[in-house]
Amino acid sequence: MPTTISSARKPLASSILLWMRTDQPRQQGMDHWKGPHSKIISATPGMEEYRQMHLAETNPGLWPAISGVETVIPAERRIDGVAEVTFTSVLSPLRGRKQNRLAYKDEVNVFRRTLLYAGPPYSTRWYDVAGPADKVGARSLIYLRRREGVKTGAFRTFLREELLPALIKTGTLRELRTEVFLPWIERLWDTPNVAHDNPTDQRFHASLILGFTDTNALQAFFDSGEIATLSGKLPKFVSAVHAYEVTEALTYVKDGRVLGHYQT
Repeated sequence: MPTTISSARKPLASSILLWMRTDQPRQQGMDHWKGPHSKIISATPGMEEYRQMHLAETNPGLWPAISGVETVIPAERRIDGVAEVTFTSVLSPLRGRKQNRLAYKDEVNVFRRTLLYAGPPYSTRWYDVAGPADKVGARSLIYLRRREGVKTGAFRTFLREELLPALIKTGTLRELRTEVFLPWIERLWDTPNVAHDNPTDQRFHASLILGFTDTNALQAFFDSGEIATLSGKLPKFVSAVHAYEVTEALTYVKDGRVLGHYQT
């Protein structure tokens, strides 16, 4: 475990939260996203990385209960998957307009709701918390909702100076990615024939991806005393912590190169 935590800062990143259509089998939609839809997105120029996070169908919320904080994920807003896109530069999204139009047309075949969250330049960080031989066998994707009345600066300071150091200090993480979001704007991904409803009180302000050696390490992490202590600090800054179980993390574009087959 490295004693000095370094981070790779990315020029621009976005996450698209996805809900599968309910008029067809969920797995049919997940397979379409994994296959034909991934090929459309992978062909988009200007991407440094494209990764799909497939979430478990049963996902009540991994984070332990906290008084005054929503840790149980509401069934009607439970996400099925998330597309992670990291661009090579702040101008890269402009290069993908043609491919985006193809993605827009295909979305209705698989998704019923899509919401895009974007971070300002250099706000997404991938922390060096594992050695070369360490493998990730289990993950949790966590969304945080800032408590009403808490200023953006105070929220980000809490993440940077209290939450992240506490997570890293546990020594159990094999992957740690964070993203702080700009205010949500529907027109950034206002695709046709797909819902984009996102009430103010349901919006998120940051996300974390935590990687572990295996599912036993993941469960031990959420059951630990360190997380219980950290939970006591959250209500001042956070109104919701939705911790999802990830079933698959599939990388289709890596280091700017489209892979012949996705990597897990």
